[in-house]
Amino acid sequence: MTLTQERQVILFKPQGSIDLESSTLLSEQMAEIKPHHHQLWVIDLAEVDFMDSSGLVPLVNGLTAARQSGCRLVLCNVNPPVKLILELTQLDSVFEIFPKYEDIFAPAEDRQVLLAR
Repeated sequence: MTLTQERQVILFKPQGSIDLESSTLLSEQMAEIKPHHHQLWVIDLAEVDFMDSSGLVPLVNGLTAARQSGCRLVLCNVNPPVKLILELTQLDSVFEIFPKYEDIFAPAEDRQVLLAR
């Protein structure tokens, strides 16, 4: 008997700045998703060039909602200004952060090599 589990990926791709106004929009988009156990929520920050402290709210709330529902939330393509905010608030140690979208799906052995570089 072979059991395969299909993983559903929910991809969020905010653009520009994540400030008070746009963080509200991101929060609303995330709230519209009905979480299902084992979903993978990806927030691709490739097109985000700035984030202030209010931008952290939807990320943290999304992470909390995902974990409570048995989902996994990860960040990828984090640009230096956004990475700085995550580091200053020490949230870089709370979130799973991947250099590229493709790296999320790399086998665990390969991921450790990517993180060590």
